[in-house]
Amino acid sequence: MSARVLSFVFLLLVSMSAAAQDAADFFRQNCMNCHTVGGGRITGPDLKNVTQRKDRQWLVKFLQDPKGMIDSGDPYAQKLESEARGVVMPTIAGMSPERAQLLLDMIEAESKLAKSQFAGLQISNRPFTPQEIAQGRALFAGDVKLAGGGPACISCHTVRGLPGLSGGRLGPDLTLVYERLQGRKGLAQWLVAPASPTMAPVFKKQALQADEILPLVAYFESAAKQGGADDSASLVNFFLLGLGGMVIGLVSLDALWKRRFRSVRRVMVQKARRKVQ
Repeated sequence: MSARVLSFVFLLLVSMSAAAQDAADFFRQNCMNCHTVGGGRITGPDLKNVTQRKDRQWLVKFLQDPKGMIDSGDPYAQKLESEARGVVMPTIAGMSPERAQLLLDMIEAESKLAKSQFAGLQISNRPFTPQEIAQGRALFAGDVKLAGGGPACISCHTVRGLPGLSGGRLGPDLTLVYERLQGRKGLAQWLVAPASPTMAPVFKKQALQADEILPLVAYFESAAKQGGADDSASLVNFFLLGLGGMVIGLVSLDALWKRRFRSVRRVMVQKARRKVQ
């Protein structure tokens, strides 16, 4: 085999490897929070052997415009919506026909493995212990740092019942996130690969570890069951703290302003007053 042919084969293999990695990264960032490959249904269906259940042409079309397919009256698309309890798959930015084909190639390859990398985190149905719930609360509050170096949940989110200001307001209140994501499996899968525009870039390289996800799920499950007090008290505390800071700032500025006649300026003002008298 000539050097030119070897070089072509090498470049082809590199290109195929890069395309496969791109598809895997894209799936992890955009699909893994609702789908598994061999791990069972979450919000959306398990995608193992999906190309055997429906032809590629239909799948490529659906991946590009899920809502359009449902609205068109397509029976299979409407069946998927019904099984997802009315949750409609969003239109994913960057989902071209070429990328859809690469995703399907990757899913086919992953479906043949004994365990896909996208099988998801498996969590048992046993009751969580008080220690696991306490550990999850500590991780949420930042009392225990995340192993990957990511920010604590409390920096952007709140859970009703926390003391003080109850956390950040950039992200949504997570008191009932356990219910919104339909239980342990959906919540754990979301934490494996958060897909929100704010969280995805942060946790792409600072992913949560399995031994951190379990206690966080335990804490969110406990919070959802307990409900917690109305967080209006924390908002009042925040308002009062801001008001108090403003008052202290104004008093401090007033004190500084009264001292403005010290040193040279004070002598100049005194001389001016003597001349007037």
